[in-house]
Amino acid sequence: MVYEDLYQKSIENPEKFWQEQALRIKWFKHPNTIIGQDENGIKRWFIDGELNTSYLALDYHIGAGRGEQIALIYDSPVTNTIKKFSYKELTVLVERCAAGMRSFGIMKGDRVVIYMPMVPEAVIAMLACARLGAIHSVVFGGFAANELAVRIDDARPKLVISASCGIEVDRIVPYKPLLDRAIELSKHQPDICVVLQRPELQADLLPKRDIEWQELMLDRGPIEPVSLKATDPLYILYTSGTTGCPKGVVRDNGGHAVAMRYSMEFVYGMQAGDVFWAASDIGWVVGHSYIVYAPLIAGCTTILYEGKPVKTPNAGAFWRVCAEHGVKAIFTAPTVFRAIRKEDSDAQFFAKYDMHRLNYIFLAGERLDPSTYHWLHEKSGLPILDHWWQTETGWAMVANPVGVGMKSTKPGSATLPVPGFNIKILSSSGKELSKGEEGNIVVKLPLPPGCLPTIWRDHERFRDSYLNIFPGYYLTGDSGFIDEDGYIYIMGRTDDVINIAGHRLSTGRMEELIGSHPAVAESAVIGVYDDLKGQVPLAFIVLNDGVDDHSLQINTELVKLIREKIGPLACFKKTLVVNRLPKTRSGKILRKVLRLIVDGKEYGVPSTIEDSTVLEEIKEKIAYDWHGRC
Repeated sequence: MVYEDLYQKSIENPEKFWQEQALRIKWFKHPNTIIGQDENGIKRWFIDGELNTSYLALDYHIGAGRGEQIALIYDSPVTNTIKKFSYKELTVLVERCAAGMRSFGIMKGDRVVIYMPMVPEAVIAMLACARLGAIHSVVFGGFAANELAVRIDDARPKLVISASCGIEVDRIVPYKPLLDRAIELSKHQPDICVVLQRPELQADLLPKRDIEWQELMLDRGPIEPVSLKATDPLYILYTSGTTGCPKGVVRDNGGHAVAMRYSMEFVYGMQAGDVFWAASDIGWVVGHSYIVYAPLIAGCTTILYEGKPVKTPNAGAFWRVCAEHGVKAIFTAPTVFRAIRKEDSDAQFFAKYDMHRLNYIFLAGERLDPSTYHWLHEKSGLPILDHWWQTETGWAMVANPVGVGMKSTKPGSATLPVPGFNIKILSSSGKELSKGEEGNIVVKLPLPPGCLPTIWRDHERFRDSYLNIFPGYYLTGDSGFIDEDGYIYIMGRTDDVINIAGHRLSTGRMEELIGSHPAVAESAVIGVYDDLKGQVPLAFIVLNDGVDDHSLQINTELVKLIREKIGPLACFKKTLVVNRLPKTRSGKILRKVLRLIVDGKEYGVPSTIEDSTVLEEIKEKIAYDWHGRC
C-alpha cells in the first residue's frame, strides 16, 4: 500500500488501522478492545491485550528459528573491545539477570533505576526488567549526583544497577561516588545497589547494600516472561521540564511494542536479519526505542557503541563501524556529522571504507540544517533522511516513508507525517494556519500507539504541559509550517522564535543561512534583549578547521547574507566566533543558557551538558566581544 493510502486510512479509521498493525506482534492474549479510556480519561490502545516485551525481543525469535543470529554487537573503541551476542546467548543472560532480580524481591510494578555506561549489561538489565514486569528508569551514565537523586526520589526504586565507571575518550569517569552521593541526597533509599566492576576502575562497595554484578548473574534457572497488560508501564524516562524538575515520561508495553515493530519497517525500511545502528545512548529515548527495543522486536541486529564520532580514534570512527558490521541504516543526530565534517571536511575517511551495505542515513534529535544535509549527501551519495520526534512520542511523528516508497527529500524538511499522527499548525489563538504559515505544531488527539499516556505520579502536569493549551490537541512545543506539498518543516522550539519589533522570526531560518557559508561549521542564533526592538539576533559560530578567524570579514558577509535572504527587519548585525557551542550529551545546543549569559542573568549549569568548561570560554568571549565592544 502506498504512503498516501496508509496515511489516510490511519486518520479516517485509526482503530482498524492499528488493529491491523497489532497483528505484526505476538500477543499472549490478543486485544479485542483496540482503543478505550483509562481512569484519567486518556485514550489507551489495546487495553485488554496481554504480552511481554522481553519475549517479543528475544524468545519469539528463537522460536522463529533465529536463535543463532546475532542480536547485539557491542563495539567499544574506548576499551578496544568487540563482542557479539546471538539471540540465544542474549536470552540466557537476560534470564539470569531477571532471576537475580527476582531473588532480591523485584516483582511486577517495582522500579529499577539503571545508571550505566554503554555496556551490554545495561541492555541486559533493561530486558530483564521487561521480562519481570518491573519498570526500569535509565538515567544517563555520569549524570550529576543531584540529578540522579531527583530521579531516585521520583521513581522510588527498590534496586539500582550501576557500574564502577564510564569511559569518555581518554578519561575515566567514576560512577560509584556519584551514585553514593545521590543516595545520600535522596529521601528514598533503594534496598540494593548492583555494581558492575569494570577493569578500568574498581569501586568500593558498601556492606549490606552493594553487591557485584556477578552475584546478580548467578545461574538460578530460567525465568519465563510475565504476562502483562498492554497498558502496564514498561519504563519511565525523564525529560527536562520548564520548572527545572524533570518529567517522568511513562511508556506502556502494548502500544510501544506495536509502534516499535511498525516503525522499523515503515520509517527505517528494516527487515529481520538487517543490521541497524542507532548511534545514541541508552540514557535517551533514541537508545530505548532504537538501540534496544525496536531492532530486537523486529529481529534485526543492533549495535551498542561505546565511543565518539571523533577522537575514538578519529573522524572515521562511525564509517569504520558501518563497514565492519555491515550496517544497513544508521540513525544519529546532525551534530555528529557536523563534528565529523569539522575534522574531515573532504570526507576522506568515508572513501577509505567499504560502505556498499549502508543504504540510509537517518538524522533526528535537532534540526537538520541544509548545509549539513548537502555536505553529507554530496560526500556519501546516500539518502539523507531527516525525521522528527520527541521523548514523549517514543517514535517518529514526521519521516520519509522508506518502507513503502521513499519520497524526494527537501533540505530543511523532515518530510511527511507518519501514519497515526494528524499534525496541524495552529496560531497562538488556536486557529489553524494556512500552508506556509509558521505556528505551533500540534497533533490531533488521540495520539497513536507508543506515545506517553501520562507523567509518572503527576497526571495534572501531563495535562498542563501537553493537553490544556490547545484542547483536543497534543502540544509538541515546536514551531514550524507545512508547505504546499504537505512537507513539514520544524523550525525550532517555540521559545526559539525571536520577536523583533513585532516581527516573529525563526532562529532556525537564520542558522540555515549562516550554515550555508563555506567558513561555518555550525551555529546557534539566539534572541537577546534590546531596549528598542525587544530582541535582536546574535549568532555564535564555529569555524571549519583550517579556516582563519577573519571575524570582521565573516561577520560582514553573514550580515549581508541575512539582509538579502530575510531582510533588514532581521536586524542581524553581530556574530561571535567561538571554539565550541555548549551542548547536551545528546547534541542539542543550549540556546537558553546562551541567552541568559548574554542578558546577564543567572543560569544553572544543566546536568545534561557535555562539557561545562565551554560556558566559561563563552562568558569571556561575550564579555569582551559583545558587552565590551558593542
